[in-house]
This record gives sequence, structure tokens and C-alpha cells, in this order.
Amino acid sequence: MNRNWILVLIAGFFEVAWVIGLKHAYNFWTWVGTIIAIYVSFDLLIRSSSRLPVGTVYAVFTGIGTAGTVIMEMLVFGEPFQWVKVLLILLLLIGVIGLKVVTKESEDNVGAEAEGK
Repeated sequence: MNRNWILVLIAGFFEVAWVIGLKHAYNFWTWVGTIIAIYVSFDLLIRSSSRLPVGTVYAVFTGIGTAGTVIMEMLVFGEPFQWVKVLLILLLLIGVIGLKVVTKESEDNVGAEAEGK
């Protein structure tokens, strides 16, 4: 996995944080944390999409965010566990992984990354 896909993965984790923050923030500091998570998430998303196909990057980003948010809501915030939700999340993750696997970077982007640009 190259650096740009790692940025997408990290951006997805920050997306989970800010989406949960939007629902559960209750004071100044939790709102500040939510705003920081929004900024970091979108900054990493923009950086990675400058070198990867935008449609695929966005699909992977939202897939990670959706799956992560549903899982965190069930594990941490008492959302009821349902097998249908788990199966649908697995289907979503299979699609996201499939998109990542079949997406190739353009030669310009690969060369730019190798040069450290």
C-alpha cells in the first residue's frame, strides 16, 4: 500500500471521529476536537486525491467512514447489534477493498511519488 492510500485510510478514521463528534459533542472542547477532526480528515482526503482517482478515493473514504461509524456506535454508544448491519458493512468493505485493488495510479503520479513530490 502506498503513501497516498495510507492517507485515505487515516482520513477515513478521522471521518469516523468527526461524524461521532457531531452527534456526541457536548462542550467547547469536544466541539474543538470535532472541528480539528473535520479539518484533518478533509486535508488528508484532498492530499491523497491529488495523486489518486478522485471517485475511487471518495468511495473508499466514505466506505471507511460509514463502516467505522456504525461499528463504533454499536461498540461504544450502545446502538443495537443487528446481523443485517454487520453483513451489509462487510459487503460495503468488500466493495471498497475491490475498488482499491483494481485502481491503478497513472504513471505520472507514480513517478512523482518516486521523486518525492
